[in-house]
Amino acid sequence: MPAAAGPIRVAIINDYEVVVRGLADMLGGYADRVRVVELSTRDGVSSPVDVVLYDTYSRPREDPRGVQELTGDDRVEAVAVYTWNFEPELIDGALAAGARGYLAKTLPAKELVESVERIHNGEVVVSPSPGHTPVVSGDWPGRPEGLSLRESEMIALITQGRSNQEICRLAYLSPNTVKSYIRSAYRKIGITSRSQAVLWGVEHGMRAYPYRASRASERVPS
Repeated sequence: MPAAAGPIRVAIINDYEVVVRGLADMLGGYADRVRVVELSTRDGVSSPVDVVLYDTYSRPREDPRGVQELTGDDRVEAVAVYTWNFEPELIDGALAAGARGYLAKTLPAKELVESVERIHNGEVVVSPSPGHTPVVSGDWPGRPEGLSLRESEMIALITQGRSNQEICRLAYLSPNTVKSYIRSAYRKIGITSRSQAVLWGVEHGMRAYPYRASRASERVPS
């Protein structure tokens, strides 16, 4: 696919409207360099793009098949996984599946845009591991109620029906760490049980719905 003139065309993919819109808003101050042309909650695009940012919120253990589907799409020039999970196995799997970037959610907007530009110019870009650095940019369900990204993801996975054991496997976290995040989340949102967590998650947008929106036409889910 020939490179587009002007700003780099970016598509953002995730299961949640608030997540893709939050990331799009984060990039909005750099419209002269990157232009968000598509927001999607499906693993694909509907028009040619230069770089796909594949946000892994609620998919903490990235599935290389999703990356492979995107890199195999002739309308996609390059794919970058956007995540806080930097387990070597996940990085290697994403790159082996064809991703040209593995970017941390702790990157300030300016550095994220610079990484997208480098990827568009043909580089393979892997951010330094974020460690325990908090994520302060973008958006996620439960943020207005005070949940951190990881606490929000715990509630989202519980809302999906995941057990603690499954969450440990998906998020590469120890049982004690998962329990700690869950206890902290429960305390912040004023609940005490898993059934209450599921109800709270559904009421606060943690059940993912199929969604696709063209930034140009401003289509929104009905």
